[in-house]
Amino acid sequence: MQQPIKKLVILGGGTSGWISAALTKKLLGNAIDVELVESNEIGTVGVGEATIPPIKLLNDVLGLNEAEFLRETQGTIKLAIKFENWKNENHSYYHTFGAAGKSMAFCHFHHFLKRTGELENDSKLWDYDLNALLAEDGKYAHIRHQDPILEVPYAYHFDAGLYAKYLRKFSEKIGVKRTEGTVARVHQNQQSGFIQTLELKDGTLIDGDLFLDCSGFRGLLIQQTLQTGYEDWSHWLRCDRAVAVASERFDKTLPYTRSIAHKGGWQWRIPLQHRNGNGLVYNSAYYTDDEATDLLLGNLDSKPLTDPKIIKFQTGRRYQQWHKNVIAVGLSSGFLEPLESTSIHLIQSAVVRLVHLFPQHGINQAIVDEYNKQSKLEFEQIRDFIILHYHVNQRTDSLFWQDMRNMAIPDTLAHKIELFKQDGRLFRDQNDLFLESSWLQVMLGQGLVPNSYHPMANAMPEAQVKSMLQKIKAIKHEPLASIPSHDEFLKRYCG
Repeated sequence: MQQPIKKLVILGGGTSGWISAALTKKLLGNAIDVELVESNEIGTVGVGEATIPPIKLLNDVLGLNEAEFLRETQGTIKLAIKFENWKNENHSYYHTFGAAGKSMAFCHFHHFLKRTGELENDSKLWDYDLNALLAEDGKYAHIRHQDPILEVPYAYHFDAGLYAKYLRKFSEKIGVKRTEGTVARVHQNQQSGFIQTLELKDGTLIDGDLFLDCSGFRGLLIQQTLQTGYEDWSHWLRCDRAVAVASERFDKTLPYTRSIAHKGGWQWRIPLQHRNGNGLVYNSAYYTDDEATDLLLGNLDSKPLTDPKIIKFQTGRRYQQWHKNVIAVGLSSGFLEPLESTSIHLIQSAVVRLVHLFPQHGINQAIVDEYNKQSKLEFEQIRDFIILHYHVNQRTDSLFWQDMRNMAIPDTLAHKIELFKQDGRLFRDQNDLFLESSWLQVMLGQGLVPNSYHPMANAMPEAQVKSMLQKIKAIKHEPLASIPSHDEFLKRYCG
């Protein structure tokens, strides 16, 4: 349908709607009109409160002041996720945003640890990771240093509802039009099937050329109207429900997310400045909703502030995330459980992808196909990384974990695991969100140790290797004494 795209209509607010509005209007400016339709009567899922480092790029592109952003969203710093009871009970490890050791030419740092025998003790890896050392001590500060070995990549925890409100103020200031109302009917072109108009309950008509469906699990445009279809991944990712509850803040604000495995699922704990976010992702074949709720409430570190909320979901993705003149963004596009805090990133990347491929002269199939190809690959790569956590476990205490360990997995993931098992080889697939350091931490943390190492690690004498490792460890530990606690940092920085 070769019709110039002059107006973008976003259906739904929340995090996905307002990120979409803010980014498209900021980057495309006067080239396009942006109107967002939302209803205060329709709630949002609103449990996504942990992010990954690309969120910083989003905020920077929008020109947001970090201290103000943290104040407005009651945000905190996130250095890592701490996985507890995943390998087996009473065992824990970090997946940090940093990397252990230092970058070595053509040979990953962990091969040198394998040569000296340190890799067999999985806790040794994190002795060389500044993110992990800071997380363990409950500390954070912006480290200004020229040496990349002391870089501390970070993301945020924040209140998703407050973030949406913050972005709404920003978006309306730069020209986004917000319309309050609930959609009663969707009008399509009889020949093409393209959506032309949203008719609201009060009779208001919203015309558009391109529509973003940010209506959540309902998928009002992408599924209920266009019947796009859904690829079910629940045979790999068996959890199908979550129960969420907010609780009072802790005395000490941890600079990391906690992910705590239970017999039939896992629990998240996310620290904010004013409260904590908690939830239990579970398999309904192992826990009833009441059992899951009781388990979550019985494992809170502070008093609940709200009633528990049950969320039902099906892991997977739309067969086409761009269909006709509708692009699904957020939960309408698919769902991957929040184990690695990718939900908000998938919103961000969907909108950035649209901007890169924006069809200013009209929608054509080549653009749509490229968008869908990239979206499919991104979802599949994140899917494989999440499956890895479940599949490479050593727990014997429940049928759930045994089933996850013994299930068939995607060939792409099986290949990655086999390469690492042999001699620690890690290769980042093109555009994979997760770097080699992420795959390394989860594989080692779950107890997968390679049989051998790369021969380049033998290029220097053993004594020299040990001396090098000692120096790197000393450099990583040196800043710790002068860095304040996370709470002290937030108090000074946010005011």
